[in-house]
Amino acid sequence: MKTRIDLAKSIRSIPDFPKPGILFRDITTLLQDKKAFKKAVDSLAKKFSGEKIDYVVGVEARGFIFGGALATKLNVGFIPVRKKGKLPWKTKGVTYNLEYGTDTLEIHADALKPRDRVLIADDLLATGGTVRAVADLVEAQGSKIAGCAFVIELVDLKGRDKLKKYPLVSLVKFEGE
Repeated sequence: MKTRIDLAKSIRSIPDFPKPGILFRDITTLLQDKKAFKKAVDSLAKKFSGEKIDYVVGVEARGFIFGGALATKLNVGFIPVRKKGKLPWKTKGVTYNLEYGTDTLEIHADALKPRDRVLIADDLLATGGTVRAVADLVEAQGSKIAGCAFVIELVDLKGRDKLKKYPLVSLVKFEGE
């Protein structure tokens, strides 16, 4: 008999972290549960298994966890996108707006070639600003976005709106909390 795994129940919710009024969705409990972690990776891979994908691009830092596992499952390469100054080779970067200020993400300058097809992976879709910046960085190198994969989507923050032109999959949707 097969046991149904509820991914939402494997995600811990922590009120008032990192500041009052925020309900933080903690994936460490999902990662600790080998069945839930496997289900999350397998489910994302299944959604994109029919696509031609050359690389999974993972967004620092939790996107590395799911992106690396997803790349292995899809039998493709993995490319990290990191915060400015963290990659050891020549980089290309994109600066984008945050709620209070800006941030810069970088990719190795030789990581992608024109016409490479990329799946962007991260643990959580909130406002969509970070992944939109990653998509811009990938497309600036002439590569194509095959899709965006998330374990969690915070629906009320409308991040999906910034990524409308890409196939997007999220496994767990949290609303109104």
